[in-house]
Amino acid sequence: RKTVLISLGAVFAIAVIAMLATLDPAAPTVERDSVFFGTVQRGELVRKVRGPGTLVPADERWIAATTDALVERQLIKPGAAVQPDTVILEMSNPELSQTLQEAELELEAGLADHLALEVSMINRRFEGEARLAEIRAEYLGAKLQVEAEAELFEKNIVSRLDYERSKLAEEQLATRYDIEKRRVAQAERSIDAELAASQARLERLRNVLSLRREQANALTVRAGIEGVLQEVLPEAGQRVTTGTTLARVARTDSLLAELRIPEVQAKDLVLNQPAVIDTRNGTARGRVVRIDPAVVSGSVTVDIEFTDALPDGARPDLSVSGTIEIDRLDDVVYVGRPVTGQAEGYASLFRLSSVGSDATRVQVKLGRGSVNEIEVVEGLVPGDQVI
Repeated sequence: RKTVLISLGAVFAIAVIAMLATLDPAAPTVERDSVFFGTVQRGELVRKVRGPGTLVPADERWIAATTDALVERQLIKPGAAVQPDTVILEMSNPELSQTLQEAELELEAGLADHLALEVSMINRRFEGEARLAEIRAEYLGAKLQVEAEAELFEKNIVSRLDYERSKLAEEQLATRYDIEKRRVAQAERSIDAELAASQARLERLRNVLSLRREQANALTVRAGIEGVLQEVLPEAGQRVTTGTTLARVARTDSLLAELRIPEVQAKDLVLNQPAVIDTRNGTARGRVVRIDPAVVSGSVTVDIEFTDALPDGARPDLSVSGTIEIDRLDDVVYVGRPVTGQAEGYASLFRLSSVGSDATRVQVKLGRGSVNEIEVVEGLVPGDQVI
């Protein structure tokens, strides 16, 4: 009996295993409320790309030290509103003060030397003109004498010897007069050159003095533009060298949105495309004004210029997100963008049956994509619902 029971049990177990092997696997189930559904539609598809970014000033001023100096004190802190003449830092440089005084004295001495040179050149010009007038008078007198003796010579009143001597004297004076005229002209050019050289030395001294005054005035660091003080780098008591950055001032009424768009989505970006920037406190429209040609860390930097007024609270370095409209496709089949699947690729989606209680996996060919939607090329028709 025991052997018979064991045999019957073994036969029963084999029969159950054989029956189970012929059954199809049970379909997995999921709660309806735990999945999202999308409906395939036909119509206009607005292609967009999205990326994070920050607000940056369109107009900002970096203030650098024009000379070595010691920071005496800082009058205002970052975040303060400033005007062009608002003083940010006060610095000192005793050597610069001495150099400024020396430049002023050198300019005064140069002015005196130039004035003395002008007087000397005027006297030199008068002397040359006087010599020229004297020789001219002698030449004209000799010429008149020759003309008078010519008539007397024809009447045999004056001898040929005297007449020829008078003509020779006239020719010599004519030659001297011509040489003196050229000498005076050359002297005029020499005088002009010397005065021009002296004027150039004066101009150099004026430029040196102007530079020293600008450096001295720059020891009082001013904002230079209307805006907000972003940062002050040196502290009171710190020494700075020429070219050291002291402060940064930015205008808050002219900001740009600097977005970082993934490089795979940036291929269709062009200038003047419309965009919408979300500052977390509101949105504002704008347009693309610059696309960085380089790719940094897998993204392309795009500058957005605002065409609308910025929401309240917008300030430099504020984190934002932006959406750029790159294209509009008319009369296309599209669906909400699935979690898996890339543009111009394939995706495996579950399509709901007509009764809506079960779904079948289908292979779908995708086309051009947007932020939230993607074009369907094959595998689905308008009206289909997919998970």
